[in-house]
Amino acid sequence: MFEDYLADLAAKHLTRRLLPLDSGTGPVVRLGGRDVLLFASNDYLGLAHHPEVVEAAVRATQTYGAGAGAARLISGSLPPHQQLEHALAQFKRSDAALTFGSGYLANIGAIPALIGGGGLILADRLCHASLIDGCRLSGADVRIYRHNDMAHLSALLGKRRQGRRTLIVTDGVFSMDGDLAPLPELATLAETYEADLYVDDAHGTGVMGSHGRGTVEHFGLEGRIPLQMGTLGKALGSSGAFIAGPSQLVQYLLHRCRSFLFATAPTPGSAAAAAAALHILQREPERHRRLWENRERLFTGLCRLGFSLTPTLSPILPIIIGRAETALHVAEQLLANDIFAPAIRPPTVPAESSRVRVTVTSEHTAAQIDQALAVFERAGKATGVL
Repeated sequence: MFEDYLADLAAKHLTRRLLPLDSGTGPVVRLGGRDVLLFASNDYLGLAHHPEVVEAAVRATQTYGAGAGAARLISGSLPPHQQLEHALAQFKRSDAALTFGSGYLANIGAIPALIGGGGLILADRLCHASLIDGCRLSGADVRIYRHNDMAHLSALLGKRRQGRRTLIVTDGVFSMDGDLAPLPELATLAETYEADLYVDDAHGTGVMGSHGRGTVEHFGLEGRIPLQMGTLGKALGSSGAFIAGPSQLVQYLLHRCRSFLFATAPTPGSAAAAAAALHILQREPERHRRLWENRERLFTGLCRLGFSLTPTLSPILPIIIGRAETALHVAEQLLANDIFAPAIRPPTVPAESSRVRVTVTSEHTAAQIDQALAVFERAGKATGVL
């Protein structure tokens, strides 16, 4: 059984493998004894290696231990968790926040807590896997609307039984395409049809908006979308996730969210690191500015070379290739020339939409971006993509 499955994957060029690094995931990583430029990390602001973030993690670990011991309702709530939630609520301009061990845990716990059997969930076709799994676990009826198609969503809302509990689920920034959900239209539809709107802003937190508060800030919708989920393991350089919203809603999740109730709390070190990163994000706005300058330099360069990109509006720059085998060859050519940008293939993306997913950070230099563009051009020509 296992052998046949793996053989089938290999025949379709869909086999995965882990590439062991000999360093942390900065702009330059050590791989196989050589330095490689990494264009695959979600550490958008370079905070994972910031001395203050590392020191905060070390200090909290020395003070409170390497692990939290149990779920917080079982063995108590440690100061790093409380301090982080307070800081997150202030940052998101919300009443309260609740932290989780990962974004996956937040989504598969919060969605079933918010809606159940008899309810209706309307989810974007390109929602992250954790959102889809959360929808399935809820027991509600799930309908998928075409990606960012507000006419289709409106039609589905119009067909539902009047008064039926409804939850609209979307990413803020879609992780494989880099485009944004049309939050103004989504918020209006939710208000018109008295539905709730759940936004997973994993890739928007720290990135989108003039202050990095996410896609809700980017669209000027603060106050209209009360419930937001974000992660701590991307732009904030640590690990874990959070949900921010009104106090009563957060208290409700504390009582009903199984992935909070029955999971060991995030480590004290990761919570302290995230709080330190949040402070640096607000103290050093130049990181955010550099990120977007680098994004524009790389995006403009890839387009000028003739690559076909998704309609991305974020630092995620996916180059659409099509066939899995070709995407894999492009990624291999890049890596052979010291550029690490992975091929993304089904089932992560739809069939015949395999791509090389490129991400840029605030810590890449202009010279590194130009070096990468030269390699992308050679790899594109060598594989027939250009």
